[in-house]
Amino acid sequence: MGSPVYIQIHNEIKRKIEAGKWAVGDRIPSERELAVQFNVSRMTLRQAIQTLVDEGILERFVGSGTFVANQKVQEKMSGVTGFSDVMLAQGKQPSSKTISYHMMSPSLSEAEKLKLKDGDQVLRMERVRYGDDVPISFEVATIPASIIEGLSKPEVTDSLYRALETKRNLQPGRAKQNVSASLASERVAELLDIKRGDAILRLRQVSYLQDGQPFEYVRTQYVGERFEFYLEK
Repeated sequence: MGSPVYIQIHNEIKRKIEAGKWAVGDRIPSERELAVQFNVSRMTLRQAIQTLVDEGILERFVGSGTFVANQKVQEKMSGVTGFSDVMLAQGKQPSSKTISYHMMSPSLSEAEKLKLKDGDQVLRMERVRYGDDVPISFEVATIPASIIEGLSKPEVTDSLYRALETKRNLQPGRAKQNVSASLASERVAELLDIKRGDAILRLRQVSYLQDGQPFEYVRTQYVGERFEFYLEK
């Protein structure tokens, strides 16, 4: 399967940034200008821009526009733990609602993060994650199709980490994580039952199996007042 139009636009904008058309700190053209340039609707263009914002490649400033993001200060966090295990450890019952679940070709960012070859397919799914029926986060997870071969949709969406361990005998190992603060978009606010512009914590994580193979690239937005990260040094 090919990539959706918004992913194709994502790829082209990312290529232009990498080629130096826009440097760090540069303001990119407006959504209206880009929609005309790519001959797509504003909604499709906005979806492409949002994927780049979620990945930390672009950042928005209300009233100013969208800019090529500066590199954030990073704090190392240790361990790979699935959302379900985190909730259970805190005495909360985890659950999730799947918003979308599709097999497709990866975006450039996904292929890079997951070290995929030409022709490889991925599962991209969107979920709202709950603790005791309270929405905690919205996540977009991308997983190589080969990793979940033989697993059912409920096994993948309920607890991917547990399914990999029990059904595929694959053990999660380390993870690379980037955390930043942001504001909830209209769509995310609606999904998480908060107000547009409320504080969110944005996590980008690549998770690896114990043999070093990347198996998941996830972009998660947590409700700021319902979740916190902590570090052990």
